[in-house]
Amino acid sequence: MFTARWHVEARFGHKQTVVDLMRRWIEEIGTQAGTDQMNVQLRTGSIGAKEAVLEIDHTVESLAQLERFFDTIGRIDAHKQWGKEMEPYIVSGSTYWTVYRVL
Repeated sequence: MFTARWHVEARFGHKQTVVDLMRRWIEEIGTQAGTDQMNVQLRTGSIGAKEAVLEIDHTVESLAQLERFFDTIGRIDAHKQWGKEMEPYIVSGSTYWTVYRVL
């Protein structure tokens, strides 16, 4: 089992907008790529972490499932549009993925 974590930082004063956009992605776009078959959690910085940080964890059974997810989201037009909507509210260059093996 693996957890794939997408990390992003909201621009000052725009955290709630980013939260709202992330929740919309989970409900409307992620399900088209199979997130309904994953454990998905949205997290934000609280204590000892930047408050502007948002992370979304996707728990998958295998790397093959994760690869199918990545391939699928890249082909969804709504995902591309969502990225354009999100861009003004996040710190440029702050996004990245990390993948962890669950023990």
